[in-house]
Amino acid sequence: MYIVSNYALAVGLCVITMLCWGSWANTQKLASKSWAFQLFYWDYAIGIVLLTLLFGFTLGSHGELGRGFLEDLQQAKFGSLRSAFLGGVIFNLANILIVIAIDLAGMAIAFPVGIGIALVQGVVINYFASPVGKPVWLFSGVFLVAVAIVLDALAYGKMSRKTAQTTRVKGLLFSLIGGVLMGFFYRFVADAMAIDFAAPATGLLTPYSALFIFSLGVLVSNALFNTWAMYFSPTGKHTTYTQYFKQGSLRLHLIGISGGVIWAIGMSLSILASGQAGYAISYGLGQGATLVAAIWGVFVWKEFKGANRQVRQMLALMFLCFLAGLFLIIISRF
Repeated sequence: MYIVSNYALAVGLCVITMLCWGSWANTQKLASKSWAFQLFYWDYAIGIVLLTLLFGFTLGSHGELGRGFLEDLQQAKFGSLRSAFLGGVIFNLANILIVIAIDLAGMAIAFPVGIGIALVQGVVINYFASPVGKPVWLFSGVFLVAVAIVLDALAYGKMSRKTAQTTRVKGLLFSLIGGVLMGFFYRFVADAMAIDFAAPATGLLTPYSALFIFSLGVLVSNALFNTWAMYFSPTGKHTTYTQYFKQGSLRLHLIGISGGVIWAIGMSLSILASGQAGYAISYGLGQGATLVAAIWGVFVWKEFKGANRQVRQMLALMFLCFLAGLFLIIISRF
């Protein structure tokens, strides 16, 4: 199977992860113009499974190092399979809550708050489980990211909004809960995998098989979490399975699947990079997606349109803190 061979390449893959994780929600914004986010999310989950299968039978099945995709699945112990699957379940619940938050509060606030919290928490959890990198630089970078999150929330709070105060507060609440949950999922996937990808221990998974089992956790749990969102949505926008099968055009289905594929590419590259970068750095850099999503929200979707000078200054400082924080996370490995 294909394995990342050096730290520089690992950082490059983490940057791609950042772009993917920070951009997939644009597909939700596109699809939401025509149908409910819950219906979009079914295609999104399917897209994650399809991408992990594609990577498993291509990159995960060729090469002399490690174990092949199918061989690895066959030898895996139940504990490893369970851990990767639970990672998918936890991620899916967290992500649905953040998707709801995007629908309520907008991309420029839901992503920085939710995913920013996940970044801080996830780096701490993964570092103490597998300490790689200089802690002073790593946690200084995480601190700057946390400052950026606060600045974004404050800037959003100063904007005049057409949506009701209760709706904005609800969106922030879902971002907060989703972010806390999101900080845990990566550790479950990491615990399912062997430390040495090239010569993996018996019973543990390699990246490609772990990612596939993770994707099954996402899809299976979707029957519970997304069904709840469809019929009892906190946004007040309810829908049914009948609408999914009768009203969805090929274009809408492809947009949703594309969203899942984009996110899953980011997840796959992050896991592959972790062999060289360590889980804390790999996860932390990937969750720099917060910065990418904020850029989309501010400059493309115009979610801060009409902002006064004070808000613009806060946004500029937010971006600077994010960039400085990500830089410190990168150099913590040297």
